[in-house]
Amino acid sequence: MTDHHQPTRGRPRVALVTCAALPDLDPDDRLALDPLAARGVAAEIAVWDDPAVDWSGFDLVVLRSPWDYALRRDEFVAWARTVPALVNPADVVAWNTDKRYLAELSAAGVPTVPTIWVAPGERWAPPPSGEHVLKPAVSAGSQDTGRYDLADPEHRALASAHVRRLGDAGRVTMVQPYLDAVDTAGETALLFLAGPDGLAFSHAIRKGPMLTGPDLGEAALYKEERIDFRTATDEQLTVAEKVLSAVPGGVDRLLYARVDLIPGPDGSPVLVELELTEPSLFVGHADGAPDRLAEAILAHLPRRP
Repeated sequence: MTDHHQPTRGRPRVALVTCAALPDLDPDDRLALDPLAARGVAAEIAVWDDPAVDWSGFDLVVLRSPWDYALRRDEFVAWARTVPALVNPADVVAWNTDKRYLAELSAAGVPTVPTIWVAPGERWAPPPSGEHVLKPAVSAGSQDTGRYDLADPEHRALASAHVRRLGDAGRVTMVQPYLDAVDTAGETALLFLAGPDGLAFSHAIRKGPMLTGPDLGEAALYKEERIDFRTATDEQLTVAEKVLSAVPGGVDRLLYARVDLIPGPDGSPVLVELELTEPSLFVGHADGAPDRLAEAILAHLPRRP
């Protein structure tokens, strides 16, 4: 890990924020280190809950892989509010780390996966059939997420147990239909990075199916993903722009955004998640993307005399 107290001889200091389980960053994020150095930026890796870090000493603090926040969201949001020059900003973090933002986006006319929300203590009866995905409203890396065939009595029992387990922990459960297109077309993630004229489309990737069955409570920081480069369609880009236009406070403040889409039952793309807090940016899957990430960080550095 880079020593966050090392002298930088007047170069702008940028913190790349991670968690204790990834003290050297996710390998994909490390691809931006050389481009940042080439631009005269002193990039330093820092763990978000490390009490030794002086966040006020950085010119910019960039959230990258603090993926252990899900069970400590209140602490994480409170921390974000104390950090000067944080991107994406703390109010965006507070809004985006609870997936109930999907209800707001749906009300604003964004096509989203239909979602039922089950609050702690609320009774929930599984639908009689169909494949469904259950996950907590606050999660990262597909943690505590399962796929259930509710025509199967065993899966129905496991789904009910999943909801109870989350509810007993004080967590809201999301219940969504499993979209079959995940198994064929896959999920498309559209990546946007800040540029001289604001947030702009950078690249897209395809994620293959990840959920193979019920969640059995295994602890893992994130699930492994199968990633390939993908060319975004005009229809996907149009939906992504509609999603971003509904972000509270506007997108000019954002350093990055990731819009995850899946074809709905009629083939039109629908939003699965909007990642504004700590998304994998998959810069290793597109030519020039590490440099575009470095340029995005440079664009957000405060102007110097």
